[in-house]
Amino acid sequence: MAKKTTVVAILNQKGGSGKTTISTNLASWLHAQGESTLLVDLDPQGSATDWADQRQGDEDLCPVIGMGQSIARDLKKVARDVDWVIIDGAPQVASLAVAAIKAADIILIPTQPSPYDIWACAELVDLIKDRQELMEGRPHAAFLVSRAIKNSTLSSEILTALKGYELPIMRSVTTQKVDYPNTAKAGESIANLPKDNKARLEIRAIANELTEMRDSL
Repeated sequence: MAKKTTVVAILNQKGGSGKTTISTNLASWLHAQGESTLLVDLDPQGSATDWADQRQGDEDLCPVIGMGQSIARDLKKVARDVDWVIIDGAPQVASLAVAAIKAADIILIPTQPSPYDIWACAELVDLIKDRQELMEGRPHAAFLVSRAIKNSTLSSEILTALKGYELPIMRSVTTQKVDYPNTAKAGESIANLPKDNKARLEIRAIANELTEMRDSL
């Protein structure tokens, strides 16, 4: 019996929302837990590919491939035997966002606690809802607050604003921590950090919540 693959697209058409940080760390985390995982770089700038190129050694690493607008068709050929596909989406390219939406089972929308990021989500949310209307609620989609500042009034206001889009908001968040860029520049991930590292705990929480989403599909 063929393995069921869950395709997760990390999308936000605004640059700097944390897509690649979340994509690379989430894919690395799932892979490290023994889940067969493929990271797809859909960004023409190739940020996830650049990250992979920095990796050293022969240790077991999550594979990374680049794809384009034909992803909805071609992904079936290269990902039929994996548990997870994580798509690092492209900023500002609507056609690639549409392609990723068609390919995805789950969409995570990383959003910084900024009014500009909230406003920039409008077009993407419309694209997702159009697809959900055609596909009886699929793909599942949720906001993921990224680079949050803990216990700030602004973060609370952002959550209120996000609710206006009528999509779920993940319980898990990422916060501003130097461990994310420090591991990225060496092609590493927070999965290799100590078990009590706060960035590592954040990605673990996101992965656990993502697994819950998959199990509810």
